[in-house]
Amino acid sequence: PEVIDNKKYSGLLEKKWSSVVRLQKKVMDLELKLNNTTREMNSGVPSRNSRSSNDWIPRPPERHCLSGHRCPITCVLFHPVYNVMVSSSEDAFIKIWDYESGDFERTLRGHTDSVQDLAFDSSGKLLASSSADMTVKIWDFQTFECRMTLRGHDHNVSSVCFLPSGDFLLSSSRDKTIKMWEVATGYCVYNFEGHREWVRQVAVTSDGSLMASCSNDQTVRVWSLSNKECKEELRGHEHVVECIKWSPESSHRYINEASGTEVPKGQKSGPMLASGSRDRVIKIWDVTAAVCLFSLVGHDNWVRDLAFHAGGKYLASASDDKTIKIWELRHKRCSKSLDAHKHFVTSIDFHRSSPFVITGSVDLTIK
Repeated sequence: PEVIDNKKYSGLLEKKWSSVVRLQKKVMDLELKLNNTTREMNSGVPSRNSRSSNDWIPRPPERHCLSGHRCPITCVLFHPVYNVMVSSSEDAFIKIWDYESGDFERTLRGHTDSVQDLAFDSSGKLLASSSADMTVKIWDFQTFECRMTLRGHDHNVSSVCFLPSGDFLLSSSRDKTIKMWEVATGYCVYNFEGHREWVRQVAVTSDGSLMASCSNDQTVRVWSLSNKECKEELRGHEHVVECIKWSPESSHRYINEASGTEVPKGQKSGPMLASGSRDRVIKIWDVTAAVCLFSLVGHDNWVRDLAFHAGGKYLASASDDKTIKIWELRHKRCSKSLDAHKHFVTSIDFHRSSPFVITGSVDLTIK
């Protein structure tokens, strides 16, 4: 009989098997993709062509990937009027970009430590920034000069936000307080105390009547801005609460449907609040009743930021699992998950009227 050359055939079976396994995995991935697309089609998630900004949601690949910061991105934010966006970073700089062309425009320098948060007033003429250098700066967005520096916090200032009137500014800090500043003079006019740990974020309702704050003490507090009292303490998260967002009125009907809440005719529902935590859960709260209406579970790591879609149907979340997820509120489910960055996603913002979403990440990029 003929002698078979073993060398020639040795390991051939293993090679064949491993390529079969590889192809099988590819087939499974493609099947999953197909199933997801079919499900999206059937559930009426808008297609790429029907990009009315009311129900548009982002799809890969990204339109631009912007780099220029030397340290992790901490905040990204659309300008309320111009077609520019701003980003802040642990490199202590604020950068301004044209989001349509992806062009870098300028850098605002002045902070001496990580810039933690950014906020525009409603007109977009003023930009506020808060920093780990314990200050808040107010910038003139027409001349790009720093108008004033607000000093008073004893620790890292993690969040900043204007009241809708634009006359006052709120800042929250690791010193466990929230301060209210008069924009015209730069004076601190009130000090809110109550949280037992670092206050991570502050947010104000669109009518300027209520403020919400979240903290490392695992609670969310709701304050009345007229009498400066804490109205509610919302408990339910099992770890640091990283972020909060008030829901726009456009999303109330979807949240009510999801929670089975009947709203009598002629009555307004709300206000409602979303919170995201290191316990990987997003909670939707009815602030009047001080109850959690429902939770959104799906992230594999800390939830770092939230943004409501202007149309009200969707809530977007950014997470340390490197994804952004788009949640359809009516059905309380994740309708899209995008592998957004190569590292933790720290910040997300939805444009109010155009079909754009921006994200910032520890991988030093903005998309």
